[in-house]
Amino acid sequence: MTQSVVVQVGQCGNQIGCCFWDLALREHAAVNQKGIYDEAISSFFRNVDTRVVGDGGNISKGKICSLKARAVLIDMEEGVVNEILQGPLRDVFDSKQLITDISGSGNNWAVGHKVFGRLYQEQILEKLRKSAEHCDCLQCFFIIHSMGGGTGSGLGTFLLKVLEDEFPEVYRFVTSVYPSGEDDVITSPYNSILAMKELNEHADCVLPIDNQSLFDIISKIDLMVNSGKLGTTIKPKSLVTSSAGALKKQHQKPFDAMNNIVANLLLNLTSSARFEGSLNMDLNEISMNLVPFPQLHYLVSSLTPLYTLADVNIPTRRLDQMFSDAFSKDHQLIRADPKHSLYLACALMVRGNVQVSDLRRNIERLKPSLQFISWNQEGWKTSLCSVPPVGHSHSLLALANNTCVKPTFMELRERFMRLYKKKAHLHHYLQIEGMEESCFMEAVSSLSTLIEEYNQLDATRSMPVEDLPRLSVAV
Repeated sequence: MTQSVVVQVGQCGNQIGCCFWDLALREHAAVNQKGIYDEAISSFFRNVDTRVVGDGGNISKGKICSLKARAVLIDMEEGVVNEILQGPLRDVFDSKQLITDISGSGNNWAVGHKVFGRLYQEQILEKLRKSAEHCDCLQCFFIIHSMGGGTGSGLGTFLLKVLEDEFPEVYRFVTSVYPSGEDDVITSPYNSILAMKELNEHADCVLPIDNQSLFDIISKIDLMVNSGKLGTTIKPKSLVTSSAGALKKQHQKPFDAMNNIVANLLLNLTSSARFEGSLNMDLNEISMNLVPFPQLHYLVSSLTPLYTLADVNIPTRRLDQMFSDAFSKDHQLIRADPKHSLYLACALMVRGNVQVSDLRRNIERLKPSLQFISWNQEGWKTSLCSVPPVGHSHSLLALANNTCVKPTFMELRERFMRLYKKKAHLHHYLQIEGMEESCFMEAVSSLSTLIEEYNQLDATRSMPVEDLPRLSVAV
């Protein structure tokens, strides 16, 4: 079995990461009731004998003593990491794998990237090397961060370059949370554009998540619960209820519930690495099959069911309906409609009691309504993991390399240009050593090149699909 390391950067990255580890532990507890340290758990957790000082306490098999997450936690403010260390998961994180500061990055990409990057480079490298040494076969780094703030966008993308230089053979999967148009960080367009250039150059796969989409999804769940449709009820102590027990008001952003959706995306993405299945998909196969061109590595994700039954009693969707949902715009984690855009490739990661024949039947049913690029008409990658999420009979994660991601990038560029034309807040960046105005122009040029590549692909949509002659084999 291979192992992966999760690197959580900034407030958003650490909150989502904490939610992921909580859900992962619940999943393994449901499956591994004898408490044996097996290959499934070892993919993301170490087994440590806490009575042994130093690195000699690692236990490779037998009973679980104390599980430690294969994680590195980084934040330039102490608040969120301190909360985690005082919370129920405090024993899951190795205190030697944390990096915090007290001043924060002030919502400034340049501070996170140029100042804290230089300051903490050696410490970050040391923690990453230590995490790698604890792995028998390190396959992947998962980076979780946001694009709008200073630490997540700046230090998060600085980290990508460090990983590429130090571990060039290890895949870099990035979950990036993009700010909504009504974001309360006024400099978020600058931070996002500067971070995008680094993602273009140093990531293997990026899963863009749009804050507004997450908020819309939670609002729909609230609406469904309020209207009493489908016999929906909220369970006690649910993530979509406030501490007072009443539903959160629409104008409040229920970040816990939003983080829970992203954590579920990561849970399904890593399920093949953590559990057995009749058609498991290796993480490196995602990049190999879904990324035909190096820069076009942005994968649009959709998830169904969207919410864990641990929180909301929503009746289970029929299997075929679940496949239909995965391609509807209401289930996308960015504001996009992949059905009306061009697919380069698509992966379906199914969990639970589902047969290969169910997969094939649904792909054949949906194919006529989806437009794939002419040279990859059979661009499907599928996986079946036998272990469903806790409380479900089955679930589906769809990852699409689709040109529908383009409007998100165009909107980001427009918001950047509105600020940049006025030179608003620019001096906060230019006063940082190593930061020049050319950095902004290079970043927006990089994004424009990416958008143009999607435009060129969209231009091929009207081209006829050639029925290529196949090699005939004599029997």
